[in-house]
Amino acid sequence: MPDNLPRIVAVLLDGLPSTVIAAVGGIALTIVLSFAAGLSLLARRRAVRVLARIYVEGFRGTSEVVQLFWIYFVLPVLVGLQLVPLYAGVLVLGLNHGAYGAEIVRGAVQSVPRAQYEGCTALGLSPAQRMRRVILPQAVVEMLPPFNNLCIQLLKSTAILSLITVADVTRQGVQVLIPNFGPDTELIFAVMAVVYLVLALLITAVMRVAERVAARRVGRRPTRAARGSTVTPAGAR
Repeated sequence: MPDNLPRIVAVLLDGLPSTVIAAVGGIALTIVLSFAAGLSLLARRRAVRVLARIYVEGFRGTSEVVQLFWIYFVLPVLVGLQLVPLYAGVLVLGLNHGAYGAEIVRGAVQSVPRAQYEGCTALGLSPAQRMRRVILPQAVVEMLPPFNNLCIQLLKSTAILSLITVADVTRQGVQVLIPNFGPDTELIFAVMAVVYLVLALLITAVMRVAERVAARRVGRRPTRAARGSTVTPAGAR
């Protein structure tokens, strides 16, 4: 075992809380924005659809790093509001990945068979009851596999928070360990990769449980197409 391995692991784990907080906070915000924007894309009012589309295309079509710099460096100049670095990072992660999640929600809702809508109409359910009690429970089963990919992508994106001084795993490795343990660069990055891999596996485990629970509630299993879905944000990082 390399002599410096315990020290390297200890320093990287010092950045683990910030990485976990950023990931959990970003995922929570992503879910909220995904449903809000995704359902807005299906709204009857054109103005609502247009606003949702502007949000989705705006955040999907621009670099996540640029978005981060705008929120952290430019926003204080424009409105005089300086966000804590970690909070700024969570906001950007949620806004960016929420735009991708919106398309997942929209596609999943539209994948529900038309007969389900007709059955709700026959039962006299209101649009809100139809969505809440019939359409969304079925759509969620199809959303979860691609949301798993999206959450893992968000986890990996937390590394950009090191650019605004957040002491996450990446910053601990690049700014603290590399200058002091230069000869162990390969080991440092290998341990960093393992940390992110373990976190990604934990996310996958949680999402797999959620998939089974959601499928059981509606008496079916996710489609193979949904299980094979991937989400790869196009924003340059």
